[in-house]
Amino acid sequence: MKHTNTGIVKFYKSDKGFGFIKDEESGQDIFVHATGLNDDIKEGDRVAYNLKEGKKGINATEVSLLA
Repeated sequence: MKHTNTGIVKFYKSDKGFGFIKDEESGQDIFVHATGLNDDIKEGDRVAYNLKEGKKGINATEVSLLA
């Protein structure tokens, strides 16, 4: 599937299962939950992802690491 956005992982707490991605285009912080991950991520990783409306706002889904 084609990803629509790219960003840098601002932080991700694997023990809690959530974090935020800073969108490269808008600079907006996007919430990411463990259920939206295709790959393991950590702070500083560059990722591609899609957006989906969640219960509390926009969430990153189908998050994949970029080389």
